[in-house]
This record gives sequence, structure tokens and C-alpha cells, in this order.
Amino acid sequence: MTAPGGGDAVPSILPGLQRRPGKAEANAPAAPVTSAAAPAASLGASSQVRADEVQVAWRPSRHARRLLTLAAAGLLFALVTRNPALAGVAGPPLLLLGMARVGAGRPGGGAGQAGRPDRVGVRVGLTSARMYEGEPVAVDVSVADDEHDVRWAFEPGRGIESGSAVAVNGTAARFTFRVPRWGKRGVGTVTLTMYDRWRLTEGRVTFTLPSVDCYPSPAVQRTEVVLSRLPNRLGEHRARVPGDGTEFNGVREFVPGDRQRAINWPASTRRGRLQVNTFAAERSQDVVLLVDATSDVGQPGESALDLGLRGAAGAARAYLNGRDRVGVITYQWGGAHWLAPSLGRRQVYKVIDVLLSADSGYARGAVFSRLPRAALPPGSLVVAFSPLLDARFVEALRDMRERGFALIVVDVLNTEPPGRRLFADVAARRIWRMEQQAIRFSLRELGVPVLPWDGVAPLDLPLAPYTRRPLVARR
Repeated sequence: MTAPGGGDAVPSILPGLQRRPGKAEANAPAAPVTSAAAPAASLGASSQVRADEVQVAWRPSRHARRLLTLAAAGLLFALVTRNPALAGVAGPPLLLLGMARVGAGRPGGGAGQAGRPDRVGVRVGLTSARMYEGEPVAVDVSVADDEHDVRWAFEPGRGIESGSAVAVNGTAARFTFRVPRWGKRGVGTVTLTMYDRWRLTEGRVTFTLPSVDCYPSPAVQRTEVVLSRLPNRLGEHRARVPGDGTEFNGVREFVPGDRQRAINWPASTRRGRLQVNTFAAERSQDVVLLVDATSDVGQPGESALDLGLRGAAGAARAYLNGRDRVGVITYQWGGAHWLAPSLGRRQVYKVIDVLLSADSGYARGAVFSRLPRAALPPGSLVVAFSPLLDARFVEALRDMRERGFALIVVDVLNTEPPGRRLFADVAARRIWRMEQQAIRFSLRELGVPVLPWDGVAPLDLPLAPYTRRPLVARR
């Protein structure tokens, strides 16, 4: 999501001083507001994620250290040069430090122990703990202290991009940020600094902000691949068998037990016998999304794993909107994680949570060749997202096809080995291309369509030849 804007706004240097517009500017239409406060306010209220008391460490401020240095320098020069007049330079700094010290024992003095609380109450809130890639989120921080000048400093964590100012004055502050790539990310840290009224002592505390879950941006998919043989379960896809659906299928002769409302009177008049309308049954299907997380090649943000997760997230939303049961299997080194197919909007978040655990490293899980029946139901449609670089994953696809599963492979490989001028490098790159072409040819020979996808175009484009008619799974 991008913030709307029509240009760069030039803020005024002083809050109450603005340049008087001319005649042409006065008659011109008002320009849209493009300040950073408008997007931050449009994110809505935050939900409290942390509220506790934190320990404050007090110490002399930078201003107090400057005054002390100035006084010491004046006394030193007066002693070295034996000129008493230079000692007068140390008078004002020492006077300020002494007044602040005298005011320490008074109530509300601000610089003494009475005005230096050891603990303060801090509240942290997030507008959302879950977001998609590039979506702006705000974190709100506030402190229960009205006697000190407060300054907040935000330090974004790894993989976090700040969308607003990183330093704000006031008892409450809001910082906006965005996460450019999926994953579980730590928002960062916030440093709270409190000053007394003389700004000679400061209390500082740094605390860690909570982590957030960034979901892959779902790819655009509006159409669905439907199997020719659907299980006997109520859904929204037209089946080949007659049933109690809403789509007209044909006309047949009336038999005892048919509903009277189904009689087709014009056809009955023409044929001289009672004829009834038949309708196609509406069924649903099981869809299993298979994500290959063994190879993460390419630029971060546009790698094969990024495209695979985004495509799987988009496919999960599309099939769940069509009232299909959707499950997911992530294949990694050492095993596989799976989620049984189910219905409902909650299943979308469950699928994406499983996708977030996908990594190109080693993971312990179920053996891919021995997945339970609940993870891979018979007769289900399997949509695989893979760069087809792992030989074991390719063998698993062939085994699934030989077992009779309807399989579609979305090829997310969008990079090649770097090109070099050496003869050995050129030959190795050519052999690598031939091996990749051979792998894809062998899958097509088994009846497995391999559809290349660049991650930019909608998934409907490569899937178009298989969404126009039911997919027949031949054994």
C-alpha cells in the first residue's frame, strides 16, 4: 500500500509563521495534504501488547557535562595564566549547576531524587501484529509521566523499513514502519529519554518492541482448476452427474418420485409425455498446495521461495473462496510440514502460518514419501510451486503422478547461473540448461503440466488452459 500524494510539501520553519500567498496562489485550488502524519493517523487505533513498569537509569545529561567542562576549563586557564578574571567564566555554569542541586530537595524540583522516579509506566501498542509485505503498520508508545520532557528514539530491527521520523518529543509517540519481505520480524527497540526542567539530568531506558508476522503478498488468482471427478461433497463446482444444483443439465422423462416443480411443460406438450428438468450436482474438491523450500535461489524478495510462497498464498485464497478444502505441504531438507485440508477463512491464516515456517534450511518433520492420508487425500488436486532443482522433490512428483494424483507444477525458477567468459563456465551453464529442460520434458511426458510463472503476472495467465475445462487425471 502506498501513501497518496501529489507532491512534496514544504513545512514552515516556525509553527506560527507562514508565507503569505499571492493572488494566483490564493485563487488556486487547495493542494492535497501529503504530510507523514496523515498516513500514520489513517492506520487507526492500536491494540495494547505491553503495559508494565520499566527501570530508569538516571545520569548527568549532555548539557550538564558541557557546563561542567566549561567551568573546569575556566578555572584551569585562570590557574595556569594566574589571571583571576578568567575564573569568572566558570561562574555561570557553576551557578546553574548549584541552583539545580539546591532545587533537588524541594518538592517538584525536577533534578533531585524527588523528581527522578526509579520506575515509570510504559505502554506499547500495535495497529496490527500481522501484515502483508509492504503494508504500513504503526507502533504506539507512551509513558505515564507529565513532569519531565520526554523524547523517543526508534531503532528499526533487521528487515524493517521505517516510514516516519525516528525521533519524537512528547509523552506519546507513533512510529510507522513496513516489512518488505515475509517472515517473523522483530520490530526493533525504542529508547525513552526523560529530562528534568533544567535539562541537567536525564533518565534513559531502552526496551525491545514485540515481533510481528509478515505474510507473503498473495498472488492474483481469480479462476480455479476443477477436476473432472469430484468427491460426493456439497460445493460450488459443476459436476458431471445430475443432482440438486442450480445449473441446467438436460431434460428426461418423468418417473414416479420426481418433483412436480421440475416438470418442463413446454417439452411435455411437444412430446406428449411428462418431461422434467435435470440439474448438475454441485460438488467441492480437495486441493493440496505443495511448496518446495529446499532451494532459495535468486535475489531476496524475488527468489524462487518468495514466488512459491506468494503463489501458494494466492491459490489458497482463491480455492477457499470457491468453498474448496485446501491444505498445504512444505517440503524441506529432512522432512515436510503439512496441514490437513479444511474450509473457512481461518484456514487461510493457518495455511500462511505453515508457509511462514518454510525455510531453505534443515527441518524435522514427516517423511515426504510417508505422508498420512489426511495430509494428501486420494483424488485431490495437487498444485506444486517449485524451481525443480532438487532431484528428490522431482522424484516425489513422479511418484505422486504414478499414484493417480492430478498434478500441476508451477515453475518459479526465474534466474540462471551467472554468465562468465571462461569456456568451462559456458559449458557448465549449457549443461545445466539441458538438464533443466530434460526434467521438465520428463514431467510433461507423465502428463504433469509445467507452467512457468515470473511472479509479476497473475496466476490466471499460466493456468488459463486448465481453468477453461475440467482437468482429467489419467492414470
